[in-house]
Amino acid sequence: MRLIIQENYQSLSEWVACYTVAQIKKANPSPSRPFLLGLPTGSSPLGMYRCLIDLYKKGDVSFKHVVTFNMDEYVGLPEEHPQSYHSFMWNHFFHHIDIPPGNVHILNGNAADPAAECERFEARIKALGGIDLFLGGIGPDGHIAFNEPGSSLASRTRVKTLTTDTLLANSRFFDNDINQVPQTALTVGIGTILDAREVLLMVNGHNKARALAQGVEGPVSQMWTISALQMHRKGIIVCDESACAELKVGTYRYFKDIEKNNLDCNRLLS
Repeated sequence: MRLIIQENYQSLSEWVACYTVAQIKKANPSPSRPFLLGLPTGSSPLGMYRCLIDLYKKGDVSFKHVVTFNMDEYVGLPEEHPQSYHSFMWNHFFHHIDIPPGNVHILNGNAADPAAECERFEARIKALGGIDLFLGGIGPDGHIAFNEPGSSLASRTRVKTLTTDTLLANSRFFDNDINQVPQTALTVGIGTILDAREVLLMVNGHNKARALAQGVEGPVSQMWTISALQMHRKGIIVCDESACAELKVGTYRYFKDIEKNNLDCNRLLS
């Protein structure tokens, strides 16, 4: 596992965006072999999406041959609802780049058969050759997508009942009314994420310090699904200084030392 420690949220976002663009360009995608990119929603990736849009506008990257798969979607929320993840992705990212609409895959939270929708999503990923790079954020309890504490580390895309903690956390997007937050969602599983060739998680803020420490220094455990990244052959966590508050001094210094030449995002594009 790599741990890239950035000074603040802005530099974290820039680094992740530059790394993503570098991997797309390295793959040199084509219509017959597109680059498959897994994408998150929530507050953590907003800065990264803004940076990706800027890089696209500068001509540093095209998304014409990129195929995306989003991590999750609420069940029962209309796609046009302002808090649906369909709306989130189109408003914050897809409308601002040159990705063909047919290349965008977001789980259908209104499918007549949610289980079949989850199987279809997994099958589509497999048919296209698998995710090249899966980006994600985490919650304060270390969950990835909607794989909350206790989720199987071998889980696949499925219907998931959301915990009260998650409902409370997400109520800020629903006028602070927990009763407006959908109680179930469709989500990729930890196993789905770990199948990707690369996984990169963004961790920012002091409120996620304990989760980062558990993910980097703790044992692999279904109670901290971030820890599953320890088992990935090419896992990266990009964090800011605030998120490092609970790391051991030795751990912090170790990663600062071995990654000291890899912190400048501009070098990724050179």
